[in-house]
Amino acid sequence: MVRVLTAIVTLMITLNVYALTTVTATIDKNPVIANESFVLTVVADDDIDTNALDTSSLMQDFIVGRTSVSSQTSMVNFKTTRTTRWTTVLIAKKPGNYVIPALTVDGIKTDPINVTVIKATDNNADSQKSLFITTDISAKDVYVQQQITLTIKLHFAAELKRGSLTEPELEGANITQVGKDKENETIINGKRYRVIERTYAISPQQSGDFVLKSPVFSGEIMVPSSRRNSFLSFAETKPVSVIGEEIPISVKAIPASYQGTWLPSELLSIHQEWQPKEDEFKVGEPITRVITLTAAGLSEEQLPALEMTLPTGLKVYPDQAELHTGMNNNRLVSQKVRNFAIVANKAGTYELPAITIPWWNTVTNQYQQATIPAQSITIAPNKEQSEFALPTSETSPPSETPVTEKTVYVEKSSWLQWLFLALWLLTSFAWLLSYLAKKQPRTHSKNMSVNNHHLALLAACKQGDSEQVFQHLIPWFNSVYSVDISTINQMLALTKNQDLQRAVADLQQAKYSQSPTPWQGDKLAAAIQAVSKEKSVQKTSSTLTLNP
Repeated sequence: MVRVLTAIVTLMITLNVYALTTVTATIDKNPVIANESFVLTVVADDDIDTNALDTSSLMQDFIVGRTSVSSQTSMVNFKTTRTTRWTTVLIAKKPGNYVIPALTVDGIKTDPINVTVIKATDNNADSQKSLFITTDISAKDVYVQQQITLTIKLHFAAELKRGSLTEPELEGANITQVGKDKENETIINGKRYRVIERTYAISPQQSGDFVLKSPVFSGEIMVPSSRRNSFLSFAETKPVSVIGEEIPISVKAIPASYQGTWLPSELLSIHQEWQPKEDEFKVGEPITRVITLTAAGLSEEQLPALEMTLPTGLKVYPDQAELHTGMNNNRLVSQKVRNFAIVANKAGTYELPAITIPWWNTVTNQYQQATIPAQSITIAPNKEQSEFALPTSETSPPSETPVTEKTVYVEKSSWLQWLFLALWLLTSFAWLLSYLAKKQPRTHSKNMSVNNHHLALLAACKQGDSEQVFQHLIPWFNSVYSVDISTINQMLALTKNQDLQRAVADLQQAKYSQSPTPWQGDKLAAAIQAVSKEKSVQKTSSTLTLNP
C-alpha cells in the first residue's frame, strides 16, 4: 500500500511539473514574397493533442497549406522535457502588411506576428527567390471551346527532395496535360535554377469572364542542419509551397450567324494525296486517297468526321482515322488522317464532289471554309482485269412472244376440255420461262462473284486488313478454281502457285504467331493478281479450242 501511495504522489508531482506553460509562434522569414511560401512554427512545452491548434483564422489573409505535427521527449540529467511542434506552410497572395493573429493552444495564446509581403518583382525579392512559378498563356480573349495552352515553369534553386504540382483550375473548362514534363537549367540574375516545364490544353465550355487559377506546388527542399555541433551532421528538409499568378480569361459565345459544327481555330486546312499518281489509275487496282485535316487550337475530339461520297462505278473501303496532337510554337496542333481505298469496276471519267469543312477563324473573327475542290479522275482500262469487269447492265429477261388472240367457238359440252388444255399450256410456258431465267444468268453471277471477291481482296490487301482478307480469300479461291473448299490448308494443298502459298503463310504468321506483327498485303495482292490472270488465260484457251 505504501508503494502504491508513493507512485500516485510521484505521478501527481510529475503531471504538475510537466503541465503546459508556454506556447510560441515564429516564421522562418520576414519580409516574405507574394505567392511564395513561408513557414509558421508553433511550439508548446508539453505533449499536447495534435488537434489542439486551430489555424482557421489564418485563411482570411493567407493560403494555408498542410500542417505537420511532431512530439519530442528528452531527458538530460534526469530532467525530462516534452514539446509539441506544429509546422504550417502559408502563402500570401498579395503584397502588403499583414498580422498573423494570436493562436490558442489548450487555453494559452501565442503573440501576434507582423508580416510584410513584397512583390515578386521587387529588388528585395530577387535575393530571396529560391522557388517560384511563371506562367505563359496563348490567349486571354477566346471563344467557347477554343483551345488555349498554358505553360507552367517551376524554378527552384535549392535541392528538391520531393514535391507535387496541382492542375490549374478554370470554371466550366476541360483541362488536359499535353505531353510529358520537360526539365532544363537557366541562370536568372546570376543565380542558377533548375526548371520543370509542364503544358496544359484548356478548352472553356461556357461564355463569360473567369479567373484561371495557377497550379500550386507543394514539396520539401533540403536545408543545412542547424545542429552544427553534433558528431554527425545531416541535411534537414523544409516544407515549401508556391503558386503562380491568377490569369483573367474572357470567353466569347458562338456567333449567332454561324452555321454548322462549331470549329474555332487559328488555322484549319484540309488536303489530299493520291497513291498511285492520278495519271496511273486502272480498273480493278485499288487507289488510295489520303485526306488530312489539320487544325491549330482544336483537340483531337473536336475534329469532325472525314467522309467521302463517290459516283456509281466506284467502290470505297475507308480505314479508321488516325489522330495526332502536338505543340508547334507554343500552340496546340491536332491532325486527323484517313485513308480511303477506292476500286473502279469499269474504265471512264468520274466526277468526285467537293469536300468542305466550315470553321471560325479566331484571328480574323470570320467564317471560313476549308475545301478540297470537286475534281475528275480518269480510270484507264486494265487488260489484266478485263475479265473481272462487272456487267454494265442487268441481264434482260427473255421477251415474251405476243400471243395472237383467236376467237374460238366452244360448245357447252366440251368447255371443260378446253379449260384444262389452257391451264396445262400456261403451266408449261411458266416453267420454261423459269428454267431459262435460272440458266441464263448463271455465268454472269459467277463472274460477278469472282469480281466482287477479287476486288474486295485487293482492297483489303491495300489496307493491310487481315480480317477482310480471311473473309474473302476462300470464296475467291472457290470461284477461280471452281472448287468447294472451306479451309486455308485445303487451299494451300490445291494451289501450285508458290508465291500465293508463301504470301498466305506470311499472313498466318503475322496474325496468329505468339508475337503478332503488322502485316503488309503487297505480296499477297501480287500473288492474287497472278493467279487470277493465270486462270483467266487457261479458261480463254479452253474456250477457243471448242469454237469452230
